[in-house]
Amino acid sequence: MTSADDADRRPRGRRRAMRVLLVDDRDRLLLFRDSDPGMAPVPRWWITPGGGVEPDESDVEAALREVFEETGVQVPAQDLVGPLATRVVVHGYSDVVTTQDEAFWYVRVPAFEVSTAGHTEQELLTMTDHRWWSRAELEATDEEVWPRTVLELWSLADDFASGATTPPRDLGTVEESTVPV
Repeated sequence: MTSADDADRRPRGRRRAMRVLLVDDRDRLLLFRDSDPGMAPVPRWWITPGGGVEPDESDVEAALREVFEETGVQVPAQDLVGPLATRVVVHGYSDVVTTQDEAFWYVRVPAFEVSTAGHTEQELLTMTDHRWWSRAELEATDEEVWPRTVLELWSLADDFASGATTPPRDLGTVEESTVPV
């Protein structure tokens, strides 16, 4: 188990990552419950589907691949809206500190049953649940949701879906950590 005192000894990395606000035709947002099993008690929070961009992969290709791997749903590239926003986020976990240059995308899909068959070994260990959330449920929850601005992003997605053609919103640099950096 890692403590905050060990924070300076954790390996550090940087990557580009795509996050996707996946909203169904019942106006619910899909989130996965993530965790840091290297800590006790194990902290948990909710995240949007998404992950790292592979070498020689475009942002759009990465977003679509991540949605497929994490949900089992194939989304046509023309249905992906965005990027809505960008940010730099620093995630400090018990075993690593990762800085991610993130872009957020949006896609509306018919309601479906999530398949986790494409999850990596690490995702199977840390991503312990998934759930479709209404806006009201997200507004009322006391549970941690990353990004903390998910409702703002969802409203921004509505604007983009209605034809807004603004540049991606810069959300700045934030930290979302189980062990502070």
